[in-house]
Amino acid sequence: MNKTALVIGGGPAGLMAADHLSAHGVQVIVVDAKPSFARKFLMAGKSGLNLTMNEPIETCLRRYDGCALDPIVSDFGPSKVMEWADALGADVFTGSSGRVFPKAMKASPLLRAWIARLIQHGADLRSKWRWIGVAGQTYSFDTPTGRQSIHATTVILATGGASWSRLGSDGAWTTLMPADAVKMFQASNSAVDIRWSDHMNKFMGQPVKAIALTSGTAKSTGEIILSTKGIEGGGVYPLSKGIRETGKLTIDLCPDWTLEKVTKALARPVGKNSLANHIRKTMGLPAIKLALLRECGGLLPKNPTSLAQLIKSLSLTNIKLRPIDEAISTVGGVKWDALDAGLMIRARPGVFCAGEMIDWDAPTGGYLLTACLATGRWAAIHALARMKEPMRL
Repeated sequence: MNKTALVIGGGPAGLMAADHLSAHGVQVIVVDAKPSFARKFLMAGKSGLNLTMNEPIETCLRRYDGCALDPIVSDFGPSKVMEWADALGADVFTGSSGRVFPKAMKASPLLRAWIARLIQHGADLRSKWRWIGVAGQTYSFDTPTGRQSIHATTVILATGGASWSRLGSDGAWTTLMPADAVKMFQASNSAVDIRWSDHMNKFMGQPVKAIALTSGTAKSTGEIILSTKGIEGGGVYPLSKGIRETGKLTIDLCPDWTLEKVTKALARPVGKNSLANHIRKTMGLPAIKLALLRECGGLLPKNPTSLAQLIKSLSLTNIKLRPIDEAISTVGGVKWDALDAGLMIRARPGVFCAGEMIDWDAPTGGYLLTACLATGRWAAIHALARMKEPMRL
């Protein structure tokens, strides 16, 4: 067996692939374009590293777009991710929402332990090596010492998606792939681009809590943050697909009230109150929700039934996601039909793909990282099996 493999990309997917291969006696060379490894992983860990979601695998699988990931994530799902992190000394715990975090609440200790294990297994880690070309089985890189080449018969590509380019995921690798193997990248888990009127300025940076949002067939509850660029936050990120496809977002400003209850409250005598004060007093709607209602609802109807419908179904139309580089993740990349069951590129035998460079989608909450780790391991398992096969004549 040829005991050497090249891994291009030093994020979670690439490091997981290298970890599995090196643990099985393979000499692994891991290259990354940035000065250090797993920069997006480290950035995500600054606010508390959400590794996975502690839930049954059947529930977890429903969070991914399509079923192509089912066998892969089933093989390395939430329980396996927790075991893996604990083995690296992360000592994980599950929060009240089911999200799993390392007790250190950041990525750097786990990453240091992971890299130390790779080095112990003999992995050769090379930073500032940017992949710039491929000819047959020869891969070319721009490095601090000039152009370098590596001949490799087993390669795992884990080059990331196309968001947060400053951290390494710039999608430039797509030009080095078979043209018909790649689908255009689009933003996912993204903020929404909205241009507010000056009347909204005092609410910028503030949360809108206890709302329900809908776009297309997707629904979400939670809160959003109003920013000078539009809407961001955990309540809107899961709706990226619907917003991409429809350009619409509907907000229920009081999901705990039925339409009938809202209508009944608004039907009370207005007296000398302005309509805004009447809404505030009868429903307890905070100022930021009133501002959002007037901003997006236009001239408010005085009819209680019509006004109740607006409060329960505030519609934003002709909206779009923020630019792809600002998105938490992307959808698009290497098409599933360009890969075999082991994540090997059909047109390039011996070359496997892993992580966000493959066309799949998932919400935040640890699902993105879980699938990156799972696909990295899956690609390595199948790459190792292929390396053990008899030499092809």
